[in-house]
Amino acid sequence: MPSKIICVGRNYPAHAEELGNDVPEEPLLFLKPPSSIIGDGDQIVIPDGVGEVHYEGEIGVRISESGRHISEENAWTFVDGIMPVNDVTARQVQRAENQWFKGKGFDTFCPLGDVFPSTLDEFEELVLVTRVNGHERQKGMVSEMIFAVPFLIAYISRVVTLERGDIVVTGTPAGVGNLSIGDIVEVELIGRSILRNSVVGESVNG
Repeated sequence: MPSKIICVGRNYPAHAEELGNDVPEEPLLFLKPPSSIIGDGDQIVIPDGVGEVHYEGEIGVRISESGRHISEENAWTFVDGIMPVNDVTARQVQRAENQWFKGKGFDTFCPLGDVFPSTLDEFEELVLVTRVNGHERQKGMVSEMIFAVPFLIAYISRVVTLERGDIVVTGTPAGVGNLSIGDIVEVELIGRSILRNSVVGESVNG
């Protein structure tokens, strides 16, 4: 279990544009709590009354060892694997708050796929695809990112110590959209790993 999940917002220009936002001059960072993590095959639970909930297919990078003030040149040596991630977002909740914790932090709102090793060269060739009920909704290439992962690791490590097992989630391409109860959402790193989750409604007892 990671000590923290550090996410990068608006790291694909087309995604910033689709939500009416400017491209950031520096990485836009936010946290998701470890309690939001679920695995492949687990259920995404939409809480009652939150309104619109969106999928955001992304690539996660897992940190191999503790580091602070990591150099960009050495950053990839602190990576022990990558994975597909779904940064599930209660969009109306997010828009209503200055901080994104509530909109991003609900239980089950961070599905993580299987981790696999990757060189930096392999990583830079990756293609990410998100599907809902078998229909492609997002497709993005690592090369389209505004801030490259080595830069992000170095930048984040100037703010906080990255601990072994922490996850850096690198941003979503254009094409985010609604999730509804009964949907099946897939995030695939083409040829490497696929994350698949069903969507259910919340059942509250008492």
